[in-house]
Amino acid sequence: MNSTAIEQSALGLSKPERAHLVHLLLDSLDTPSESDMQDVWLSEAKRRADEIDAGKVNLVSSDQLERQVQAILK
Repeated sequence: MNSTAIEQSALGLSKPERAHLVHLLLDSLDTPSESDMQDVWLSEAKRRADEIDAGKVNLVSSDQLERQVQAILK
């Protein structure tokens, strides 16, 4: 089915059905693809690894992290 046929079919829907379709289509534009998300996470992992390798961050153990989180939540 080509875009013209889809447009014609969509325009034949009731107003509430068209509104629902518009909502779904707009949401699909805001949601990154699986590939995009993988690229973002790989980039973030590389950035963090580079910071660790360069000594720019202080690493903490899971026990230290737990204590810090508990202190914040109290």
